[in-house]
Amino acid sequence: MRLRVPIAAGAGALLVAAGGLFASVQAHGSSVHGPSAQEIHRAAELRASQVGIHKIKHVVVIMQENRSFDDYFGTYPGADGIPPGVCVPDPLHGGCQKPFVDHDNFTQGGVHNNPAFMTDVDGGKMDGFLAEAESGCAAGQPCNPVVMSHHVKSDIPNYWAYAQNYVLNDRMFESDHSWSLPAHLYEVSAWSADCKNVQDPMSCKGATMPVLITSSDPTPFGWTDLTWLLNKFGVSWGYYLDHGARSSTDPQGVPPIWNVLPGFTDLHQPPGSGVQPLSDFMSQAAAGALPAVSWIIPDPTDSEHPPSLVSTGQAYVTNIINTVMRSSDWNSTAIFLAWDDWGGFYDNVNPLRYAPDSLGYGIRVPALVISPYAKKGFIDPQTLSFDAYLKFIEEDFLGGQALDPASDGRPDPRPDVREQSPILGDLSLDFNFTQLPRPPMFLTPCPLTTLVNPAPNPTCTNSVALNVKSWGDS
Repeated sequence: MRLRVPIAAGAGALLVAAGGLFASVQAHGSSVHGPSAQEIHRAAELRASQVGIHKIKHVVVIMQENRSFDDYFGTYPGADGIPPGVCVPDPLHGGCQKPFVDHDNFTQGGVHNNPAFMTDVDGGKMDGFLAEAESGCAAGQPCNPVVMSHHVKSDIPNYWAYAQNYVLNDRMFESDHSWSLPAHLYEVSAWSADCKNVQDPMSCKGATMPVLITSSDPTPFGWTDLTWLLNKFGVSWGYYLDHGARSSTDPQGVPPIWNVLPGFTDLHQPPGSGVQPLSDFMSQAAAGALPAVSWIIPDPTDSEHPPSLVSTGQAYVTNIINTVMRSSDWNSTAIFLAWDDWGGFYDNVNPLRYAPDSLGYGIRVPALVISPYAKKGFIDPQTLSFDAYLKFIEEDFLGGQALDPASDGRPDPRPDVREQSPILGDLSLDFNFTQLPRPPMFLTPCPLTTLVNPAPNPTCTNSVALNVKSWGDS
């Protein structure tokens, strides 16, 4: 990888009116065909106001890969991190293993599908991580999984600096208890499903192991994703792929299990919106022309998905954030940074206590909120999932219209409206919209760290390649 450089008055009344507006949609039946022209116009008026959440004109969601909260922030002061004295049973070697600091830049995680989740969580005891990791060991071969390892501040100083200066989400759960594909589906649609007939949204049924996008079946996702509503309301968006989509000519591009949006049958890409390479995002940020909503998806090398290097992922993320902070759009931007699933690594918080529905929440992942309006050094204890990102976008740009089969104009049989779950927190509480926007905090993409195996390059510029290893097709 190389670091990439980009070549008022009446608003309160509008807020009150908007609440009544979307309540009346359901009451008067206009939900059958989705938002009316008048409703769309009123939502546009609302987001043009400069009150509260509507000071945010640009939402950027950066989704990295395969780290648990305790893996990155288990020793963060004040967070619900690794409990003192915890020791997880070790069936292969006997006894138990305590969490330990691992400065390795290049590590292996563990299995992270639905069965692995059940073993790891062990009914809420959170003590099955080694049992699961060791279950795949070959008889008679050395087996020392590192799923009980964790990093510390000196390994990932930039991520800790963002937490110390902005917001750390202490209870961000993966939206489902499975792997990357359903996690990314939830990121853009608040559901994961299989569909008997992709042209009929009502034929879809919830699934933790949905079918894969393939060349013979490029659009297997028939339910409704958020871009359907963004397009309805005239809200610009971009879905940005680090080094483009994987293909025969670009085998290191973003794989289909992360690049899910093109797999939705309802996808429409109007001018100014659509699936684009990350270089477009960097150019748009530099020009002060970011869309309202951006999703950023890494390629394997930049993803932090074990065994890809932690340092490379941190540099990639830092470069994106620095670019946004240099943009004239910074003062109206909220960046949400998260990791899509736990990657098999230990975490101490029982997600079963917080399940909103039968598909549940997964194991806790790191998550940060970075914005000129973000509270400084705030640890947010609210129960959150990736559904909270959709909820924030809907409140900010759509007047609160959710992916709700009863009112979004394209019904599907999802079991509930995740964004409206009573257990889900509100990310707007991570902001102080009455404060003056804080200036940006630029960080070097390659800071001094204690990472080894390999140690990051001692210098890092936009023209000097990082040392990289990638998980490739594994």
